[in-house]
Amino acid sequence: MLLEADESQLVLVDYQIRLMPAMLDSAAVIANAVRLAKLASLLDVPAFLTEQNPSGLGETLPEIRSAFEVPPRVLAKMQFSAVEEGLGEWLRPPAKPVQGNARSLPKHLQKPAAGSERGTIVLAGCEAHVCMLQTALNLLEDEFEVWVVTDACSARTERNRDAAFDRLAGAGVELVTTEMVAFEWIRTAEHPDFKAMQALIK
Repeated sequence: MLLEADESQLVLVDYQIRLMPAMLDSAAVIANAVRLAKLASLLDVPAFLTEQNPSGLGETLPEIRSAFEVPPRVLAKMQFSAVEEGLGEWLRPPAKPVQGNARSLPKHLQKPAAGSERGTIVLAGCEAHVCMLQTALNLLEDEFEVWVVTDACSARTERNRDAAFDRLAGAGVELVTTEMVAFEWIRTAEHPDFKAMQALIK
């Protein structure tokens, strides 16, 4: 099973000004989050940011915000899981009501609302064992496919970060790297955005 760009959405969890200095390998983690943001913009993958207690931890780092061509929606939260604050509704908007005579058709003949279903969530963030983990597990419960980008995640300690990855893998989350996401979203050297993608990861 490979990632499909046209079935994916990107969620970047809590890359905040006052939190990131305490994170392990923060420079590399931030650089990969920026790459993911640019890839999502390049390939028209919808993207969302979350911010835990922004009045205390500050907003998302400016280098991540500015990496998007179109500013993404930002979910401010106090719950550790962004799903508890409504992220699931953002990722899976309610279907539009059927219009006109189509309502009289049997359900199996009615067309679903176009473009509303992207069930693959590419997720990365901090802290890996708290907000990112709880968000990922809740997304699984809501029947999304969840892919966690390990080299764009961090925590204050290696043990906590790695424990999160172990638990997520056991729960059925796919663990990937930024380059895996890039090459799977692009798929072929003949893709019109291949050279732009290559430039991002070099």
